[in-house]
Amino acid sequence: MTDTTSDTPDQPAPPQAPANGEALPPRLFLRAQYVKDLSFENPRMPEGLSLGERQPRIDVNVDVQGRGMEQPGVFEVVLRMMVSAKDEETPVFVTELVYGGVFALQNIPVEQVEPLLLIECPRLLFPFARRILADATRDGGYPPLLLDPIDFVELYRQHQTQAQAQMQGEAQSQLMGDPQGTA
Repeated sequence: MTDTTSDTPDQPAPPQAPANGEALPPRLFLRAQYVKDLSFENPRMPEGLSLGERQPRIDVNVDVQGRGMEQPGVFEVVLRMMVSAKDEETPVFVTELVYGGVFALQNIPVEQVEPLLLIECPRLLFPFARRILADATRDGGYPPLLLDPIDFVELYRQHQTQAQAQMQGEAQSQLMGDPQGTA
């Protein structure tokens, strides 16, 4: 007999109706994770070693994107992280990481798919991406950059607010007689 509900399937297990008529539990599988792009620019080396006790200003930008794949219920989630360090206005280093994961979802209500993809999936990917960035900065001759945890719920809310504002701006542009929304 074959178990079609393994916790680590190669493909999402087909939904099976429980014998007692209860709803199937929601399930999330991380099927793969990978570096899509990694770059580290170190324009101040070896002079950058002379920073001494001065700490460069570190700016971190994070973006999360998700997209459906050909197979139903399978999605790619991409965590894009850009980190720049500057001493006053002079760049010390710049690194960019695009880290992806393939997730399979089962029994997830449609209205919960987007928040799951843009909050929970990047939360699972973040520790691995954080380690890669720490290794890259250490290998570049600096102390490892250990990023603080990211509040993906707040990041999702900001994204939703920006999308709503953009839709409202486009709607106002159309009302004002600019059909392309370029007013």
